[in-house]
Amino acid sequence: AGAETVKRAVELDVASRFQESLVCYQEGIDLLLQVVKATKDEAKKHRYRQKISEYMTRAEDIKKHIEKEKQDGKYHKQIRIEENAIGYGYEKLFQEYLTEIVSEVWVEDPYIRHVHQASSYSLYNFLRFCEMLVKGPCKVKTIHLLTSYDEGSGRSQQISGLEEIQQSLRNYGVTLNIAFSSSIHDREIRFNNGWMIKIGRGLDYFKKPQSRFSIGYCDFDLRPCHETTVDVFHTKHTKKM
Repeated sequence: AGAETVKRAVELDVASRFQESLVCYQEGIDLLLQVVKATKDEAKKHRYRQKISEYMTRAEDIKKHIEKEKQDGKYHKQIRIEENAIGYGYEKLFQEYLTEIVSEVWVEDPYIRHVHQASSYSLYNFLRFCEMLVKGPCKVKTIHLLTSYDEGSGRSQQISGLEEIQQSLRNYGVTLNIAFSSSIHDREIRFNNGWMIKIGRGLDYFKKPQSRFSIGYCDFDLRPCHETTVDVFHTKHTKKM
């Protein structure tokens, strides 16, 4: 298993998919270290240790390369979520970027609207996203939301729902600034530690649950997803609205 994992790491490395390659190198090294512990043949142990040393050196080089890309504002990672895939709750996508220094978040999404829409739970999705921010480990103090007005009769319910979220966040020491734009099209989320995440469907990439009592209604990790693409960037300076 260790040899196969390292082989995959090398393939990803050659393809310049460095972030995925680093994960495979780290997993492969851990597996090979277990093999070394279980091997009694000293010659084999010596060969394994040499290989492990080579892989560790390459993994360290990749770490430095990724860090330089971040510093240069050139980092880019892409995640493809397949149709009906599960295991892509907000924590899965965002948690690794929500470091303790994150105190300010920008959300641009034109469809943070009321749940009267047959296929959209976007207000609830935004609330769930806010709950994740409140739980930490980051220390978010301000969330900026830029969205568009709901059409027709749904506007008053949209505003009322957002104001309720705003008031609830105040109880946790978090300020929610809400702004509306009629021309917004892009969907992106930015943290003040330099991370930017663009999701093709915004926060609303989950499918409608079959019922209020179906698995996945409460736990987004178990909710089937629509097909979408997630692009992660690191920039030196996070632009403000």
